[in-house]
Amino acid sequence: MIKHIVMWKLKPVAEGKTKQENAEIMKELLEGLPAKIEELDSAEVGINILSGDDEAICDVVLTTICKDAEALNAYAEHPDHQKVVQFIKKVVNERRVVDYV
Repeated sequence: MIKHIVMWKLKPVAEGKTKQENAEIMKELLEGLPAKIEELDSAEVGINILSGDDEAICDVVLTTICKDAEALNAYAEHPDHQKVVQFIKKVVNERRVVDYV
């Protein structure tokens, strides 16, 4: 089992929407992927509830689970995932990733 965790800082406004609106869109899109991508066992998205200007605070976090590296790669390359990635790239300033077993 591999856990894939991604954290993002969002732009204050992007694609005509606020940070909070884009966070909600990201959550809906990402949590819909397990139904479309067989290799993705689960996807959980959290939206930050803390306020403040702390540099360490991220706005959205994704935790996914895949059975192995092959499944993780298939998820990463899947066309439905790539559509979501294209949206996310438009609304984020910063991204951090950790994969672990």
